Amino acid sequence: MADPLPRPASGLPGFGRAALEAVSGLIGRLEALGGGVEGRQAALNGVMGDLLEARADPRAIPMRLRRGGVPLPLERGALAAALPRAGGRLLVLAHGLCMNDLMWDRGSHDHGAALERDLGFTAVHLHYNSGRHISSNGRDCADALEALVGAWPAPVEQLVLLGYSMGGLVFRSAWQRGAEAGHGWTRRPAKLVFLATPHFGAPMARAGHWLDLVLGATPGTATIARLGRLRSAGITDLRYGSLLDEDWRGRDRFANPGIRPAPLPLPAGVASYALAATTGKREGDFKDSLMGDGLVPLASALGRDPDPRRSLAFPESRQWIGYQMNHLDVLARPEVYARIRAWIGED
Repeated sequence: MADPLPRPASGLPGFGRAALEAVSGLIGRLEALGGGVEGRQAALNGVMGDLLEARADPRAIPMRLRRGGVPLPLERGALAAALPRAGGRLLVLAHGLCMNDLMWDRGSHDHGAALERDLGFTAVHLHYNSGRHISSNGRDCADALEALVGAWPAPVEQLVLLGYSMGGLVFRSAWQRGAEAGHGWTRRPAKLVFLATPHFGAPMARAGHWLDLVLGATPGTATIARLGRLRSAGITDLRYGSLLDEDWRGRDRFANPGIRPAPLPLPAGVASYALAATTGKREGDFKDSLMGDGLVPLASALGRDPDPRRSLAFPESRQWIGYQMNHLDVLARPEVYARIRAWIGED
């Protein structure tokens, strides 16, 4: 049987022989990511999804809202048939870099499924190409949420957006674009919950670092890590947490150190929550200050910046730190879920 994800074509712009060989080697080692072909495709999109999209390559992931890995029709009658138990509490979850919506299921736990069970939400997942610019995904996400809420079978009483890692940045960008466009979904009673989201960037924003964690440091990812310019637009956006077109348009995205994006506050009047993790045993120890959860520094995940004009105004009661956790642990640890449930369930 032919490989559903064929090796990259030699015409990909900006790719030399070594890069092409590295990506080809990586594709053959992505089964460990989970989800079979979809897992491999998600990782490939995280590394080079912007290039795939530019070439209209069929491996580029189109943005969709899905449930159980199946795209949802955004028309009221068809959506009602697809979700016969849909209620007024709508939960939308967004995955991180090099991942897909199926990866919220960590074997024995899924935050979305648990919130359905415990709080009566109907969970829907955003599936997107994480190699695109965050602002491009944010714009499309805003449009998708407008269509989803408009077609929802029941009156939407509460909208909760739960974003993991890059997914939180996509939601922030989407809210800004939706508000500018006058979208109705931005006027619904809503909460924003950010899990290990690099609001002010992640110094480890290189394809190899993310894949090393997600894949368990396979030989293929070690090769990718050595190719410093093999970085998608999504990956370079993660360096400083770039959310808007203005943050990257007309600039060299590979420039070091680059230009920090303009400050963008949290949406006014929306309850927003930040959950961070650190491999350290307590706040302020060496691991905490240097690495955070292994990918996202603690201050970035909590929206803290030395410049008060940039800092995000998360109240203390809406911040939480998980100790001795890495970036993936926040998807599975019971104490993390308990905190999410408490926040979402509060009045």
